Amino acid sequence: MQITSQMVKELRDKTNAGMMDCKKALAETGGDMEKAIDFLRQKGLAVAKKRADRATSEGVVETYIHAGGKLGVMVEVGCETDFVAKNSDFQEFAKNVAMHIAASAPLAIKREEVPADLLERERNIYKQQALDSGKPENILDKIISGKVEKYYADVCLMEQKYVKNPDLTIQDLLNELIAKLGENISIKRFARFQIG
Repeated sequence: MQITSQMVKELRDKTNAGMMDCKKALAETGGDMEKAIDFLRQKGLAVAKKRADRATSEGVVETYIHAGGKLGVMVEVGCETDFVAKNSDFQEFAKNVAMHIAASAPLAIKREEVPADLLERERNIYKQQALDSGKPENILDKIISGKVEKYYADVCLMEQKYVKNPDLTIQDLLNELIAKLGENISIKRFARFQIG
């Protein structure tokens, strides 16, 4: 199939990936736009994994104050160099993450940071719900693990669906940025303040 400049432009608009990356993705997938998007996301994931052990000692602290001043967020996003910290894509990512945190109120960045007592409480609630609804004992563990996975997706920032594009998680968004900028980037910590 002939890859046209219009197809490349459309894929670039959808993914923010580089022009040559878009052209290659379309060539690899025979011009299939959806498969090309998946191809670019997988490439972003591979680049992110390669760079994951690099130190992120530069970066920004970004803030978001919701209209009315009753809700505010501070988030620290790290990168490897001050050159990337000053990059507009990096700064826009930090702003978007701060806004996302304000909207979706995560408890932790990653699942490993969710307090064990909180997780145990959730497991007990799920177990009791399953028992109360008459589910057989032999499938309780499967039901509980499924609900725990959903709980992680709701409360862990990296697993949450991005508020501006629910097709992506925050981790997907981060992987795309790492692939685009070629540096390890990490969300280090955040604080969310709310009046009342």
